[in-house]
Amino acid sequence: MLAFACLLVPIACVADDRPISPDQLPAEARSFVQTHFSGQKIVYAEKDWNSYECRLNDGTQVEFNRKGVWTEVDCHMAAIPAAIIPAAMQDYVKKNFEGCIITKIAKERYGYEVELSNDLDLKFNYQGALIGIDD
Repeated sequence: MLAFACLLVPIACVADDRPISPDQLPAEARSFVQTHFSGQKIVYAEKDWNSYECRLNDGTQVEFNRKGVWTEVDCHMAAIPAAIIPAAMQDYVKKNFEGCIITKIAKERYGYEVELSNDLDLKFNYQGALIGIDD
């Protein structure tokens, strides 16, 4: 029993998020924020064993993999910067959900999942074709 408990301690410690300085984010992550959120400041950053997350002063949350490549952007009720969203997905949303904006985007195994301002979740493959809708 003691041996089992000792095995769990290192695993639990590895998975814990720990605050870091924004300067400790990978260069690619810092560049992504500067490029797409130039008017915002990173107010909080954290790292776990295989990813990073930062929060900007407008409330936006951005997650990155361990190399600093974005995996999720959540602007809450504001629009995701258009440069982040593949053109085919932008066109689909504009054509089929007039007046809605994309407020969240995440890279998934199958492609992308986006959340619209009307709370619908759309799933797209990597080619930008719609493959599912969740409400």
